[in-house]
Amino acid sequence: MLEEIRQQPEALERSLSGGIVRAERFKRWMEKRRPRLVVLVARGTSDNAALFGRYLLEISTGIPVSLAAPSISTLYEARLDYRETLVVGISQSGESTDTNLVLERAREQGAVTLGITNNPRSSMARLAEHVFLVRAGKERSVAATKTYTGQVLMLYLLAYALGGAIRISDLQRLPELTAQSLTLEDQVAALASRYRFMRYAVVVGRGLNYANAFELALKLMETCYVVAERFSSADFLHGPIALVEPSFPVFAFAPPDVTWGSVGETLTKLHNLRAEIVAITDPGNREAEARATKVIRLPHRIKQGLTTIPYIVPAQLFAAALATEKGFDPDHPRTLSKVTLTL
Repeated sequence: MLEEIRQQPEALERSLSGGIVRAERFKRWMEKRRPRLVVLVARGTSDNAALFGRYLLEISTGIPVSLAAPSISTLYEARLDYRETLVVGISQSGESTDTNLVLERAREQGAVTLGITNNPRSSMARLAEHVFLVRAGKERSVAATKTYTGQVLMLYLLAYALGGAIRISDLQRLPELTAQSLTLEDQVAALASRYRFMRYAVVVGRGLNYANAFELALKLMETCYVVAERFSSADFLHGPIALVEPSFPVFAFAPPDVTWGSVGETLTKLHNLRAEIVAITDPGNREAEARATKVIRLPHRIKQGLTTIPYIVPAQLFAAALATEKGFDPDHPRTLSKVTLTL
């Protein structure tokens, strides 16, 4: 897991280099077929990437986006009207049974289909009309890291292809920003020792980092066996904050962007409750530093809209380090396998 976290700058560089050509081709193809709706279908870590995609696509393109519930097709066998709809399957392996079945049926029911996968020889790559390839190389760790950031990158390219306000020059900065985040490895490993006996936690984020809250919580659950709940900072104030007591651990993605008002309000209330707050933020966000117990500072300020990938890297490093601190093997979580087949 740790080695694959470290591979992310190179994996992103490869994925972007190959992906730009496909994105440009898809953009030309879609210019006369602009969808009225985009549906994203995925499971696990890929579903967290899809959650990011929902925010990004709606913000940048104005096209409504839905996250599919696969059981509507796989269990209830409902027929949906997918005319003028783009259905996007997201799967590291490309072999997720229910994701592929949704893609197959959506195509039969009038959708344009696109697959985002790390495996060019997968079932998904054969089923979908169009494919965006993550070029991360084989991912051996059960806990996905480099394929998550690769999928996020492909969703940026999808937004660009659909006419969104995405600049390729900005995306070309992401490998370097990711490399800068990796310089925090020693600091994050030292911080992880403080939480060796942590059994419960909450992770909060909002907007383009809401998906990262889900992703860090998943990593804490599957590699560290910590019961980790994840919330939008806004939803957290509508009830769940009642579970917080002094020293209760809360991890917050807190970039100084349009989401800071909500996240900052949440951190203020948590600070007053004497919670144990770990904030991931840009340098110079003094308000976050004043409220948090511990701060993971990114090396440089990051442009609004580009924070998702650089911000998840220290969170990945934290989960890997905490698993080791607890005496667990993050590469082989108990009862899990790399590909999960469900219907």
